[in-house]
Amino acid sequence: MKKKIHPNYHSIKVEMTDGTQFETKSTWGKEGDLLKLEIDPKSHSAWTGGKQKLMDKGRISKFNKKFQNFKSEK
Repeated sequence: MKKKIHPNYHSIKVEMTDGTQFETKSTWGKEGDLLKLEIDPKSHSAWTGGKQKLMDKGRISKFNKKFQNFKSEK
């Protein structure tokens, strides 16, 4: 391996949105830095199974209107 081309791998602390912390290894920051998460598996709907809102602002209906006469023959 080439020397001095790899990032420094060290210990950091990660703080979840609920305030709990854990220690892990990372190339982020410096040794002992604290990484505060704004989104984590405990609070984000992608992991908790919360309802997802469809925010297309009419894109789907615009697409359907534009291509309503286009049909593939099978």
